[in-house]
Amino acid sequence: MASPPPAPAMSFSDFPEDIQLNILSFLSPTEISAFACTSRRFAALCGGAAHESPLWLFMCERRWGFSTRLLSWSSSAAAGHRSPFARLYKALDRWEDLIGFWRRIGAGDPHLVFFEWGPSYIVGSRVAPSTEAARDGYGILKVPFLWLGLSSHGEPVSFLHPGCRLDSVADLLGAVSDSSISSSGFSYPDLVPVTVSFTGCNHFVLEENRGHDANARAESSNWVQKEVLRIEGTSPPDRLMSEIYQHFANRTSPLDGKATRKQRKKEKERFERRRRWHAEHFVKICNCYPTPERPLQGLWKGISEDRVLEFYLVAYDDIGGITCWRVGEAGGQFPGYSPVFWTSNTAFLESPFPREEEDLYGSREHIRSVASDWRSIKSEVVLRILRINSSHDLVIPSLSDSSSDPRNVDGRIWEYDDGTFGFGFLRNDYIIDLKHVTLNGSLLDTVELPSVQTLATNKSQSCESVDF
Repeated sequence: MASPPPAPAMSFSDFPEDIQLNILSFLSPTEISAFACTSRRFAALCGGAAHESPLWLFMCERRWGFSTRLLSWSSSAAAGHRSPFARLYKALDRWEDLIGFWRRIGAGDPHLVFFEWGPSYIVGSRVAPSTEAARDGYGILKVPFLWLGLSSHGEPVSFLHPGCRLDSVADLLGAVSDSSISSSGFSYPDLVPVTVSFTGCNHFVLEENRGHDANARAESSNWVQKEVLRIEGTSPPDRLMSEIYQHFANRTSPLDGKATRKQRKKEKERFERRRRWHAEHFVKICNCYPTPERPLQGLWKGISEDRVLEFYLVAYDDIGGITCWRVGEAGGQFPGYSPVFWTSNTAFLESPFPREEEDLYGSREHIRSVASDWRSIKSEVVLRILRINSSHDLVIPSLSDSSSDPRNVDGRIWEYDDGTFGFGFLRNDYIIDLKHVTLNGSLLDTVELPSVQTLATNKSQSCESVDF
């Protein structure tokens, strides 16, 4: 008996349009443009270069739908305008690299900045260990100061307020007309319009947006035009250009020179008064989170031997070693970083452990905050032990004040069953337990500043700056 003829194969055009758009959303804009050139039907499906094409929404949903509320980004920007999803895609494609931890470099304190998704914006916050952490827990001070979003015209805008928060960021973005708006155009006069300029993916510069000085430049330009017209009206054509050059280069007239110099001085002073933010450089802290292959990797927090909360960065190098740095310290040989230990040994000692190792762990004190639940220490289960066979004392001898006793540089890392770990050296009788800084992209144990006023509830008062 003959088998039935096979069903005709489905082509891409046979799928429903929403399925086609979903498939195309996996492509890049360049690939979509190439696909649109294959036929008129596909050109219509992709919308060509039209910004109102629904494909932009599918592409945005594919990449950022689980991170933020895309419709909230576009709700105010779409009023009376074309769909902003093309601009939104381009803005988020550029800003996506901001998400995560960054460290300020250059003069001043090397504070950390953490970028995260908001419902209709991206917010950058300064983060620092709480000064009360040793008493109250592992609290992290989080102070939002930078916001990036879309204006009412769908243009990308960014602004900051040093040390302050905004509760109605979406409303503020909806009131902004374009990316070159002046600070006086904001509902909150303390906000500073800024630009975020990337140098590669791991370095950006935060600068004040001086686009709002266009009015001042226009006034200066009008004054120059008036001077040229005045000279032109009193000079014959053959001497016009020479007198213009002489007038603006020398200006030695007792009447004109004094007034001009005075006006220039006033313009310079006004420009400096308007400058409320000097450029700052930030570099990204890569590999901030542990992975199954690298369980110790990432940014951690722990109470040090000085009984203060510190940030620790643990990284795996290219030759298989593990390095631990204390983050956030200014000055010294390593501005922003202070070495803690380095080890080339990454082979863990599995349970059951020798009696000697059990005694090493059991005889040491866990440095914890006063408010810590001491019962949780007893319940911690050590899964594995890693021997630290060297520290910064061996790698950087000038930092060492210890003797040649190997116990001064040997230590242990104890990995616990909850994914955290502690470390200590044989020369000491304590263990520094490290905890997660973030979970699923959100900061843990954040604390608020009581001195920081909320702009949305008190527009008449300016926020106090926070000194990190």
